Amino acid sequence: MSIKKLLTAGLLSALASVASAETTLRVASWLPPTHTQNTVVWPTWAKWVEDATEGRVKVVVEYGMGHPKTMFELVEDGVVDASFSYHGYVPGRFKLTQMVEQPLLGTNAEAASVAHWRIHQKYLAEANEHDGLEVIGLFTHGPGQIQLVEPIESLTELKGKKIRLGGGVQGEIGHRMGVTAVGAPAPKVYEMMQQGVIDGVFIPLIDQKGLRLKEVARNVVALPGGMYMGSFSIFMNPDFLDDLDPQDRQAILDVSGEKLSAMAGRAWDAGDKDGLAAAQEAGVNVIMVKPDDAFAQEFVTLTKGMDDAFIESVADRGVDTRSALQELREVARTYK
Repeated sequence: MSIKKLLTAGLLSALASVASAETTLRVASWLPPTHTQNTVVWPTWAKWVEDATEGRVKVVVEYGMGHPKTMFELVEDGVVDASFSYHGYVPGRFKLTQMVEQPLLGTNAEAASVAHWRIHQKYLAEANEHDGLEVIGLFTHGPGQIQLVEPIESLTELKGKKIRLGGGVQGEIGHRMGVTAVGAPAPKVYEMMQQGVIDGVFIPLIDQKGLRLKEVARNVVALPGGMYMGSFSIFMNPDFLDDLDPQDRQAILDVSGEKLSAMAGRAWDAGDKDGLAAAQEAGVNVIMVKPDDAFAQEFVTLTKGMDDAFIESVADRGVDTRSALQELREVARTYK
């Protein structure tokens, strides 16, 4: 064999070796490709992972794989390697995660997400609500607000209205308001509102742009600090992680955890700003409620006793929930 052929064969062998050493990490995302989660959060983390593993692990995002509540099972079963989802879509399994959703936290998503991660690691992980999954991040969306087809002048006017609720603490708030709760994944809200199936939705401002709600939810009541924060987890299949070279496994974990949680919350905060700007540009009637306005005072009265009710509801989880809730608020409110 000539030297040229030997060199060519050696190069091909080397390239084949490099290709075989690369691992594809498949992520399932249930939000539209244009949403902040898919334009910012996943690409940023993917870059972190690829850099940390020196290109040995490549992240690929896949769409259209089902209802967001099925993401937990898809990852557990190894159909995909990682995903994220809203805990409220699986009532009963995730109860302690509602801690960060309790009203009147009064912070943004980044601060809430960091507090969510730290308190989970310190208090909540031992309850093993994410059994079968490797939790690599926890975050919240921005403050949940009231978005409606028709305007209101008081929270009492919501009584009897058909409101899409995503589960979790939203359900209790909706119950106290007397709304008719309608369940559906967030990506279905536009269609449901357009067709008159629902009168409104409790959801953050990011979705005025991300889900194009500015076209159908033409009236927004934005309470100071919102009504609640939505709790999400980012998770991986433990077997996928364990099958990696230990160095790469640790590299992925090193760019996850609090770092990933903070980045996700920060991205959703930026998305809220973009959503508000898009709504205002589209002429949506956005009422920016001040703390001493009637809407805000109504909401404070409406939510009295929710802390105690939550703590009682998770008494069987074996966690010092009252201390955890107090510390979560301290971390979130002092986060810089």
